[in-house]
Amino acid sequence: MAMQESGEMYLETIYVLTRKSNNVRAIDVGEHMGFSKPSVSRAMGLLRDEGMIEKDKDGFIRLTNAGEIKAKNIYERHTVLTKMLISIGVDEETASEDACRIEHYISDKTFNAIKAHMKEHK
Repeated sequence: MAMQESGEMYLETIYVLTRKSNNVRAIDVGEHMGFSKPSVSRAMGLLRDEGMIEKDKDGFIRLTNAGEIKAKNIYERHTVLTKMLISIGVDEETASEDACRIEHYISDKTFNAIKAHMKEHK
């Protein structure tokens, strides 16, 4: 089953936060995303059930191998799509917001074509 858009957004946020610090807690994720504690708690439970994250004894969140692969894929989509939109004249903030929406719906085929185009026309 395909992961829900919100699950992908949580994974991407955890990935981004763990690149800054290995000590990421649910509260950090909630603050970064602007979501309530109950929403974050529910999402963390679902991601844990799906085998995407683990929590250690101190409450720190770690991406599993599967979670990291998925998160890196989402993050790559976000960064490539943001760069593409900026390259055609969209301001950075709008480009990032739109990339965030597009990244969850675009097909692999289209994304790979955009990625190849961006690489070719650096």
